[in-house]
Amino acid sequence: MSNALIQLLVLAGVAIFLILRLKAVLGSREGFEKPPVQVPDQETAAAPRRGFEVIEGGPDRDIADHVPETSPAFHALAAMKQAEPGFSVAEFLKGAGGAYEMILIAFETGKLDPVKPFLSPEVRDSFEAAVAERAARGLTTEATFLGLRELALQDAEFDPASRLGEVTVRMTGELVTATRDAGGELVDGDPKASRRQRDVWTFARTMGAEDPNWQLVATGE
Repeated sequence: MSNALIQLLVLAGVAIFLILRLKAVLGSREGFEKPPVQVPDQETAAAPRRGFEVIEGGPDRDIADHVPETSPAFHALAAMKQAEPGFSVAEFLKGAGGAYEMILIAFETGKLDPVKPFLSPEVRDSFEAAVAERAARGLTTEATFLGLRELALQDAEFDPASRLGEVTVRMTGELVTATRDAGGELVDGDPKASRRQRDVWTFARTMGAEDPNWQLVATGE
């Protein structure tokens, strides 16, 4: 037997011996094994976590940005959102501002037909009576809306039984009006100067209804 062959057999025997020793120490692993759980040391655990972190259970900012968290209005608005998850206070206020401009100018100029769907029967009748009274006196009004100077949610109520939600909004608009008599003489307002008008309007709607439009149900100052 040559020396080379003897050396090869010796090396093979050493290799088999090492494999058997390693298997005895480590054991064999079969199938899926979960990775070991890494437990952070005290210094790492105490260090503040950086980066983005989602905080759950906080107040709904869409509501809390407009009314106190402890107010009845807050709970009413939260109930409206439960009845209609797509309801947004911010979007409602944006729509209320647009409705205020449209309805106010329609009332000032006596052209109510385009806004009647947004008026409750009581408000519509009141507006129509005022417009008819002005027309009977031969008065006409020109009006231009310049913008909102205040738009704030004042109160909210919700009836779980009827699912009727009511939201009261405080608004201040700046506009130019000029009212003239049948002869064209200026009797009220100023076509060259603006004035501010403050109103408190209440809008109502059945939450969850297919009709997305709110109706003006009450007006005040």
